[in-house]
Amino acid sequence: MKRIISAISALLILCAISSAQHRADRQTLTDPASETFILFGDPQGYVKYDLNQPILDLVVKWVADNVDQLNIKAVLCTGDLVEQNDNNALNRNMLNQTSRQMWNAVSNSFSIIDGVVPHLHSPGNHDYGFKHSEDEHTFFPDHFPAERQGKAILDCLVAEYPNREGRASLENAAFEFEINGWKKILVITSEFAPSDGAVEWARKLCLSEDYRDHYVIYLTHSYMKCHKCGNEVTATEKYALTKKEGNNSGVQLWEKLFSKVPNIRLVLCGHHGHGPEKVDGKVVDRYDWNTGWRVDKNDSGHNVYQMMFNVQTLGGGWEGNGGDGWLRILEFMPDGKTVKVRTYSPLFGISHLTKHLAHRNADFDRFDFVIE
Repeated sequence: MKRIISAISALLILCAISSAQHRADRQTLTDPASETFILFGDPQGYVKYDLNQPILDLVVKWVADNVDQLNIKAVLCTGDLVEQNDNNALNRNMLNQTSRQMWNAVSNSFSIIDGVVPHLHSPGNHDYGFKHSEDEHTFFPDHFPAERQGKAILDCLVAEYPNREGRASLENAAFEFEINGWKKILVITSEFAPSDGAVEWARKLCLSEDYRDHYVIYLTHSYMKCHKCGNEVTATEKYALTKKEGNNSGVQLWEKLFSKVPNIRLVLCGHHGHGPEKVDGKVVDRYDWNTGWRVDKNDSGHNVYQMMFNVQTLGGGWEGNGGDGWLRILEFMPDGKTVKVRTYSPLFGISHLTKHLAHRNADFDRFDFVIE
């Protein structure tokens, strides 16, 4: 009998091994008690060309595959989900999909993790107006309503503020998370160039009795520039929506919100970036031209960490593959204060032949910071 049981056990193990995909570059936590947020930079380059779409699918499927492995709490996306919000005329020098096709494509990609792990978005300038923020109209709430994610998001959604069209939308919303060893964390999403009303709503929410003892992560689309541009906070932009009185730039967000609210400790954004550099006739991706980092004291004397992460020009420039699958793993250590940042590409990590390219290890792409 023992021989029979041993034989059956060996056969089951063999079947399990043969049926499971081998992970060429399986990611692990520094501490198994850590929990993570996954940061996606602007994904519009993946959906403006149908050929690029599978890369976004792969990256989102990587998240689904690693929810337990990396204790993922949520995906945070910096916006620009599409290249153009509401346009049918194709400019074949920069896209081959209509706006409806792009919205459907990005919605389908993120549907992979609907009900699995929350995905939170702060829409960008390309998600409004006709092509890029001519007005406040957006199809975001039509494609990303709260109900589509079920309990995964409804259980952590604690507040929202109407968008500029007066619609209930996750453009301005707040989500509560419990992280091992940490104070409770409140993640706030925002519309592009947040209105005065949205800014005041966020300020009051952070200072309210329910959330004043939380650490706050504020996710927005446009706030600061890259290392190449000195990590400057953005003062002005060229879009009609940003020029409209009552909508706020990066500088205004700092002055009205981030500097004034003591528990906002981390600001995440995308938007800014530059195409590749030509070196000796070769095209070279400049990761430092598509990332930014600065630390400033708020009025209460606490450090406010500000991170810009964009991917849209990586993998071939503005008309390339959309971003080479790059994302960031933000590992919240169980000491309740340390965050470890890693920049990783599931696209490169899927194969033994390319996994050596899957990690960006420069000091601006792999670092720690401490929230106290």
